[in-house]
Amino acid sequence: MQRPDDLFDRQVEWDDLVDFVGGDDPIRIGIVYGRRRQGKSWLLRRTVRQAGGLYTMALQHDRQSALRRVAGSLASLSSLPGIRFELADWEEALRSARTVLDQAGQRVLVLDEYPYLLEHSPELSSVLQAFYDDVRNDRNGKPLRILLCGSAISVMEELLSGSSPLRGRTNLEMLLRPFDFRQAARYWRITDPELAFVVHAVLGGTAGYPDLVQIGPPASPSELPRWLAQTVLNPSSALFSEDAYLLREDPRIRDRAPYFAVLEAVSAGKSTPTAIGGAIGRDKSALAHPLDVLTTAGFLVHDDDVRKQRRPSIRIADPLVRFHQLITRPRLWQFEERRYEEAWAAAQQTFAAQILGPHFEHLCREWVRLFASADSTGEPVGGVGRTTVNDPRSRKTHELDVVALSAGERSQDRTARVAVIGEAKSSSSRRTIADLQRLEHLRRLLAAEGADCEQARLLLFGRSGFDHNLQSTAALRSDVELIDLDRLYRGS
Repeated sequence: MQRPDDLFDRQVEWDDLVDFVGGDDPIRIGIVYGRRRQGKSWLLRRTVRQAGGLYTMALQHDRQSALRRVAGSLASLSSLPGIRFELADWEEALRSARTVLDQAGQRVLVLDEYPYLLEHSPELSSVLQAFYDDVRNDRNGKPLRILLCGSAISVMEELLSGSSPLRGRTNLEMLLRPFDFRQAARYWRITDPELAFVVHAVLGGTAGYPDLVQIGPPASPSELPRWLAQTVLNPSSALFSEDAYLLREDPRIRDRAPYFAVLEAVSAGKSTPTAIGGAIGRDKSALAHPLDVLTTAGFLVHDDDVRKQRRPSIRIADPLVRFHQLITRPRLWQFEERRYEEAWAAAQQTFAAQILGPHFEHLCREWVRLFASADSTGEPVGGVGRTTVNDPRSRKTHELDVVALSAGERSQDRTARVAVIGEAKSSSSRRTIADLQRLEHLRRLLAAEGADCEQARLLLFGRSGFDHNLQSTAALRSDVELIDLDRLYRGS
């Protein structure tokens, strides 16, 4: 199956689809899911185009309308001129699809927006199970490959649960994720690391957003405010209400107000159920359901402490959701009234401290995990995250932004060998010798807690670079690495 010329990146995913479509076994079922606008449908349409088959996208129809839509797709593919399909149920639909694909010498059937079908036909997964078992034992037809696709992550993941009829019958379980920060920069065709960083802090790596923006990225960081006014903060732009649109994807979310309250609290830095409850005036026990819904729907991520067994830290998964919660919604009437300059000026401190700062820390961890060479980290690394360390003398607890364990070490083990510790600062000032001395102090405290970290590399990340004294000192030491935005985006 030839790779399409217009496919950007996604090499791993394409290779997995090639492997899935191939082979001679009678039937395979695959599941492709992920947040909306990640390129799932685009990828599957090209799979059908390259391998041959039938792609049908469900709408929010009733059962009979959905069956008629499938029937129309089958008729367009059928080699029999003028044929009309009348499908009584999903069993007949699947049998007819197999027959038509077999006649056409094709093998792929894509049911996109599968959760819409389950709304009116909850039996469909059981029907697929029985169909799979029948075809698996029938060696007369050509191989058949069925791909189920959807954006409601909780619904699609339920298909993989132990109680699902399809559990144990799926050969492909592909979660299509956003592009990482380097892929996103190339996708937007941004070469300036500072500009790439701030755009990613707002929009993340979602593949579909450039199509919604239409005007392309800003030409320079100084043009970001004007660009945001035309796009994300423009009430006429689809991106202006994207967070509410994404929430509607999950069928469990009816009243959005309590979920927005949780998202706002987490965006503002509340990272535990107790802190979130305190921010929105609810007991943490009452938050169990909304936190579970937002997590399984892909809006929240729970980050474990890489060294200690303690409650995970909760953060927002999608940068655009975070941006709207912190910038747009608190000033909604101003943006709706096009009082953009006034609203944006009032949001500057929040944008710098609560969006750019945490986002820079996150990208620094991603750099260590995805791009740093063993020359930079001193050795191959395993788990990457953050941790806390106590200072008994000052009675303070310090947070380490970047911690990487040595490859093969077990996470949440206080005695694990630590390969890297680092701190990240997104401020406008350059980092100094004082920052290195602080990191050395934290390494000693970490060793006092039992960590094997005497040889750990010290990584200082600075969005605005480093002063001359720090650069001169680092050049003489083998255990210190300085990483600015240019190295973050281009180096290893």
